Amino acid sequence: MTTRRIMLITCLAMLPGALTYTWLFGAGVLLNLLCTSLTALAAEACMLRLRRLPLQQLGDGTALVTGIILGLCLPPLLPLWMAALGTAFALVFGKHMYGGTGNNLFNPAMVGFAVLIVSFPLAMSHWPAPGSSNTFDQTVVHKIALTQSRPVYDGITAATPLDAYKFRTGLTNEEFFQNEQAEHWQSWALVSLAYLAGGLVLIYLRLAPWQTPLAMLGTLAGLCMVFYDSGSSVSLGSPLFHLTTGAAVFAAFFVVTDPVTAPRHRSNLLLYGAGIGLVTFIIRTIGAYPEGVAFGVLLLNACVPLFDQLRVEAETTVESRTTSKRTGPP
Repeated sequence: MTTRRIMLITCLAMLPGALTYTWLFGAGVLLNLLCTSLTALAAEACMLRLRRLPLQQLGDGTALVTGIILGLCLPPLLPLWMAALGTAFALVFGKHMYGGTGNNLFNPAMVGFAVLIVSFPLAMSHWPAPGSSNTFDQTVVHKIALTQSRPVYDGITAATPLDAYKFRTGLTNEEFFQNEQAEHWQSWALVSLAYLAGGLVLIYLRLAPWQTPLAMLGTLAGLCMVFYDSGSSVSLGSPLFHLTTGAAVFAAFFVVTDPVTAPRHRSNLLLYGAGIGLVTFIIRTIGAYPEGVAFGVLLLNACVPLFDQLRVEAETTVESRTTSKRTGPP
């Protein structure tokens, strides 16, 4: 199966989640996708021309998928120039500075997201309330604004459930979900279920390994179960809450399964996925950011060469011992 066909099937697998996301959070999602996709193709073309490589490589779909993944990770109210900046950074510094397709150490989409969340934390926290009646004109005006000093969406922006839960100021789980956050959580859960359906299709078609999603989501759920504390005011959140809010399910099937930045040996995929789940849980619960998936992916991307090297050394040691037993002592 060609790279282009794999990228096409990946885009189709993301379609149910993207449509659900747009239905619940408005036209800003589509504007993000349009901006990041066009910027990704433009940045790819510029880098190919600068590196004197054939522009036909644009047709493999890898740049387009990077733009789509990053666009689906961004808040619907993020100004378009920020989305374009993050996408260009992802393609230039996350992909081509390492040699282009197949050579990048870090996932390009997560590189772009990390740059945006560190550089523009306030803008990256502006979300519309799920199902709010936002007009298309309001969305366009807000997204082309060069400043957020006077946001168009006065009174109808809402924090993500992870952000609201992290700073709930002593409320128990029952008290927290008695307010409007219960509806917000249900909307995020619906988006996660749509991404889950698409991710299972990729696994069924053997275009994504099952080890990494299972290890990541299993580790995240296991840690949440240990520190759930029956939902008291100091609880770190239930497994269901952490799995169905934020980017956990989306990243588990469409980011962590990236074959270029994941370990080459399948025996290391479980360790790789578990590490991402661990870092995600730590940042979500005791870190400065409500979401830690992007940082977990980037940190474990940096560990992949070590995983592969340890695997090679282990295989060499086993082979050496086997040969020694067969030949006997000198």
